[in-house]
Amino acid sequence: MIRRTFLALTAATALASPAFAAGHSMDIVATATEAGSFTTLLAAAEAAGLVETLQGEGPLTVFAPTDDAFAALPEGTVEELLMPENQERLQAILLYHVVPGAVMSGDLSDGMTAATANEMELEISIDGSTVMVEGATVTSADIEASNGVIHVIDSVMLPEM
Repeated sequence: MIRRTFLALTAATALASPAFAAGHSMDIVATATEAGSFTTLLAAAEAAGLVETLQGEGPLTVFAPTDDAFAALPEGTVEELLMPENQERLQAILLYHVVPGAVMSGDLSDGMTAATANEMELEISIDGSTVMVEGATVTSADIEASNGVIHVIDSVMLPEM
């Protein structure tokens, strides 16, 4: 039921995307660049060959880990992931942070799941005013871009692979 509702919401959002984009001139990449706290995420997107995807038509929802979130990973993890031979793994990790469609915080509900761009599932939990995605806390929500929305999270979500 929740999945059907989410899919219907995603479809409705996709149909409304031209109106959504009209008020925002910067795409997800430009918005993240201007924020200044996503340099590691943007470097990872470039190394993974995903910058064009994040600049594409969308709409997309990105659960964006900050530079501090990447810094909290075990030492050497980021450097290892940025190596060319790990591009496929890096793509899988980054696409785990992307949900097709523009999903605003008001659309989220406790226990719902969302299908990611790499066809995995994220579980959303809400406790009072705290929203968590796969254990990562949303620290800033609903940052709109011309091709979607960014929700800032405090940790990097690593999918089971």
